[in-house]
Amino acid sequence: MTTLLWIVAIAMIAVGVVGTVLPALPGVVFVFGGIVLAAWIDDFTRISGWTIGVLATLAAVGFAIDFVAAAVSARRVGASRLGVVGAAIGTVAGVFTGLVGLVFMPLAGAFAGELIARRDALRAGQVGLATWLGLLVAAVLKIAIVFAMLGVFVAALLL
Repeated sequence: MTTLLWIVAIAMIAVGVVGTVLPALPGVVFVFGGIVLAAWIDDFTRISGWTIGVLATLAAVGFAIDFVAAAVSARRVGASRLGVVGAAIGTVAGVFTGLVGLVFMPLAGAFAGELIARRDALRAGQVGLATWLGLLVAAVLKIAIVFAMLGVFVAALLL
């Protein structure tokens, strides 16, 4: 039974790593779940509760990045309130529409919100582009967080 549980834990981690890049899967959550399962299998002897706490914090930050990145990047370029709200709505809608939706819905939401607020297509395009770039940076940060989690996990197992 222990071998089967280890296979499930490793599969969850692998799916999580893939899900970090493919937005249809909650990658950080899967990686964290696999690590917690692995720690539980081992009765938390090599992977302590403190380590799980640190990894939980990293997982929460990684999970929140997707939802916060679009709105923050839109706000940074001086988007109107409707532009920021549009970016946030687009991000949430994008999560449910797959890779293409997650890539373009925040941009479209920020563009639409800014266009409604200021009636300036050029400015709306700038806000949409800034939102998209913010999501790109967020994806890189999320990948870094997942690999940091994996590093802590492997170090805990080996040391």
